[in-house]
Amino acid sequence: MSYPNYGPSPYGPPPQTHPNGTTILVLGILSLVVCGLLGPFAWVMGNKALREIDGSGYYFENRGMVQAGRICGIVSTCLWAAMIAFYVVIFLVAGGLAVFSNH
Repeated sequence: MSYPNYGPSPYGPPPQTHPNGTTILVLGILSLVVCGLLGPFAWVMGNKALREIDGSGYYFENRGMVQAGRICGIVSTCLWAAMIAFYVVIFLVAGGLAVFSNH
C-alpha cells in the first residue's frame, strides 16, 4: 500500500545529524580522561563542524554534542598547556638552584 504525496511538511525539513558529531564528542571526552594530546584535535574538528552547521542553514540535532566535544577539547588543551608550563618552571627553578649551589 502506498501513501499519497501530501507535499513538504509544514514544519520544515527534518533535523539532520552532523557526521562528525559523535567523533568530536568522543575525542573531547577521551582528551580529558585518557590522553590530553587529543584535545587540540577535538577543538579544531569542533570549530570546523560548527562553521559547517552555522553555514548550512539547516537544523542539526547534534549541535550540542559538537559544542560539548569542542569545549572538552579546549579544557583539555588548556590543562595540558598549564601542566607543560608548570614543568618548565620547575625545571628552570631546579636548574637555577643547581647553578647557584655550585658557588
